[in-house]
Amino acid sequence: MSEKECNLSLDELLKFDGVMAAGIFSPDGKLVEYKSKTEMPKVMAVMTAKFCGAVNMMFDALASAYTELYKMNWVPQNNWMYSGGDWVVMISGTRGVFVEKSKADIEKILKGLGMC
Repeated sequence: MSEKECNLSLDELLKFDGVMAAGIFSPDGKLVEYKSKTEMPKVMAVMTAKFCGAVNMMFDALASAYTELYKMNWVPQNNWMYSGGDWVVMISGTRGVFVEKSKADIEKILKGLGMC
């Protein structure tokens, strides 16, 4: 997998089947940019950025604790994914996508997002 394939733009991520929205957030959870195939309200994107920033911080804390306490290297955090109901959220660093599960090839999206 080349660097280019693992660093697609928001427009390129939106081209994947099932991807309904793509965004970038700051490490502290502020929305930097988002694009959507649907009418995803900006307030939803702002709230999602806050949630993703908080989850990243939680995973950073857990990873640091496991690394320190059990001498297992879990840092730096690279990515995470949540799947529930009809939807999947995939986060790589501070970029992520909302995916309608039934319409998506999850493996292709993982690679495109940078979860190589």
